[in-house]
Amino acid sequence: MRSRFQPLNTLRNQIFIGFILVMLIMMSVAGAFIYLNVSHLLKDSAERHIGQTAVQASGRMDALIGQMDSLTEQVANHPSIQHILLKERNGGKVNFGQRQSLLQVMHSYQAYMPSVGSLELYTAEGKMLFPIREGSLEDRIGQADIREANQMKGRLVWIGIDPEDPRSLLAIRQVSLVDRWFSRGGYLITRMERSYFRLSDASAVNEEADETMLLVDRQGQLLSGEPLNQTDLSGVLHSKTQTVHIGEREYVKAIQQSERTGWSLLILIPVSVVTDGITVLRTTLIISASLGAVLFLFMSFMLSTLITRPIGHLIQAMRRSREGALALNPEPAAAVELRELNAEYNTMIVDINELIRVICEKEVLQSQTELKALQAQINPHFLFNTLDAFNWSLQEKGEEELAGLMVSMSRLFRYVIEPAHHDSWVTLGEEMAQIRRYLELMEMRLGERLSWQIHMPSEAAQIPLPKLLIQPILENSILHGVENRIGNGRVEISVTPSTRSGWTKIAVIDNGPGMTLEELAAVRTALMGGSVCQSKGTGMGLVNVQRRLALYYDNESYPTDGVLIHSAEQEGTVVAFEIPDEYGGR
Repeated sequence: MRSRFQPLNTLRNQIFIGFILVMLIMMSVAGAFIYLNVSHLLKDSAERHIGQTAVQASGRMDALIGQMDSLTEQVANHPSIQHILLKERNGGKVNFGQRQSLLQVMHSYQAYMPSVGSLELYTAEGKMLFPIREGSLEDRIGQADIREANQMKGRLVWIGIDPEDPRSLLAIRQVSLVDRWFSRGGYLITRMERSYFRLSDASAVNEEADETMLLVDRQGQLLSGEPLNQTDLSGVLHSKTQTVHIGEREYVKAIQQSERTGWSLLILIPVSVVTDGITVLRTTLIISASLGAVLFLFMSFMLSTLITRPIGHLIQAMRRSREGALALNPEPAAAVELRELNAEYNTMIVDINELIRVICEKEVLQSQTELKALQAQINPHFLFNTLDAFNWSLQEKGEEELAGLMVSMSRLFRYVIEPAHHDSWVTLGEEMAQIRRYLELMEMRLGERLSWQIHMPSEAAQIPLPKLLIQPILENSILHGVENRIGNGRVEISVTPSTRSGWTKIAVIDNGPGMTLEELAAVRTALMGGSVCQSKGTGMGLVNVQRRLALYYDNESYPTDGVLIHSAEQEGTVVAFEIPDEYGGR
């Protein structure tokens, strides 16, 4: 299972998925925080709006109740009504004419308030005085309402729905006789249309907000307002929850109870209206989150590409390097870290190419040296046997000096043409012994024209160096210095400690004719450019020595200045170089 998804486990996909997870977490937290807080604000705003509407409607209802209370009080205190009820209370008989006179009084008040359907007047014993017909108070309303009217002592009592006309509402008040110490003189019943308590105009935003205002009595019966599917609203009134279900709709309720009537003003707003803002908010958040997700995905893709593309190019360059193409990766990167990584890779490629070049040159040089050594080893045993025969022959003839020269020549040849499997590194003491044998042979050839000296401290004898490193310089010194000089020539090999700690300086000094400035510049240019200028005898010139010094010593641990030449006309020449005391060895 893991191997199936292994190709997808790339740095680019990891960055991409990581960014997506971070984006989802951040957007979820931010969206939830915004949604909850804004929802809470919208809910509080809706509740405040409902409360304000309830207060406004309650104020309007109190104003209507106050108007009706004032009207009935004026009717109850009218002189004609007070006179008739006082006469009835004192045991007098109210005739038809007196009852007929009440018609004008009642009509005048009804004209003042058209919503009042009728006014009914009863005596203290419950006998109807107006309208002019037979009837009693107990037949009109219940005993409980009469007792409540007596308890209120002249204040208006709201009964509710008219039993005889469900489209009307009833209110009763006890008429107190002013001239009889405000004793009970009778009862005044007011019948009004339900539209009197039309409260839907209390708020200018009711229609826009789809609000429903209902006036409900103590028993939960609807007194005023648009009828709903549920006529018994007692359950709605006594519900402790903020939302109620009426029919198939869910409403948010607000109840404002009137202290003067005991009725309740019920305001219902559909939940869909309250949550409409939350729905818009949710839709806005979803759209914003979708757009943000698309933008974030695009930016994540671009950022991951910006990071991984240079790495991919660098990997391709490494693969080409593994196949043998050690080429630089010129791909620029935007990030500083990636630029540094690419620069380090290019530096490594340059160093590797340089190391390969040095190794190749070293191998070529070693191959050439071994080839020359092999060429010089043509039948070496025959050569050594011949030299030994000369040595014994000269000793038999008493030529001890010539015999010694034969021994020196034999040892010289053995040192030069030593088999290739022997180590190419020797000690400075071994190299100086070879130099001494060579100088002895040159002294025999040149006679008094050559004098030489070797100065080497004993502690320098064990310093390692490549074999035949001094020989080419010495040959050039004899060839171009001593042999080109008229008179005696002198060669000196000096081994001294260098000014650099742990290094030794080797110098070959002659008193030959020296070089002009042009000749010296040409030699130095040849050394720097690597052009070959071979010297007679060994076949290895100064350039060969320069290249060997560079191959063996020119690195970070053992930097070398190469071959240094100082010369002037008629003052001789000094050729020197420095080697470390602890490098190489057998």
